[in-house]
Amino acid sequence: YTIYVFDYGAPVGWRLAVNNPQKITAIVSQNGNAYEEGLSDGWADMRKAWAEPTAENRAALRHFNTADMIKWQYLEGVSDTSLIAPETYQLAFAAIERIGVEPQVDLLVDYGQNIKQYSQLHDYFRRYQPPTLAIWGDKDPFFLPAGAQAFKRDNPKAEVRFVDSGHFAIETHGNDIAQAMLAFLQQNLKQ
Repeated sequence: YTIYVFDYGAPVGWRLAVNNPQKITAIVSQNGNAYEEGLSDGWADMRKAWAEPTAENRAALRHFNTADMIKWQYLEGVSDTSLIAPETYQLAFAAIERIGVEPQVDLLVDYGQNIKQYSQLHDYFRRYQPPTLAIWGDKDPFFLPAGAQAFKRDNPKAEVRFVDSGHFAIETHGNDIAQAMLAFLQQNLKQ
């Protein structure tokens, strides 16, 4: 099967690939980081909590789950913010309010465990070289373009593309991303 990975859910796909390499036919990574150099300075508070998950460091992560910050995550790096439906960030915030902030803080603190597994993932890329499309919003404030480019270092089959957008590039460039994915899959998957 082909995996599509995005955001901080990408490590789920990375674990599937590393643990079942023979099952992966291709990878599409849309702002789904796999390299240290892809992590921006925006991860500073998380890095601090990874090193020392104290109550104070955990509390510093709560601001990532405010309505203003969630809206910012959708709009930052977007040239024409009218392309982002307000329901996207409103529903994201409503879900956090319903579930609670602490599970989100737990996810941010736990994300550091994914970084520790990057070397296994890079070994997988080098050994199996799955066809990979890294398609990225080039103004993502969290996962930098260098993270997309890094796929090429370990996997010569990696194709890297950028769209003029932020983290949620699919919101502004959904058609472009879908067309790139279809072309990539038609080229790389045998019928």
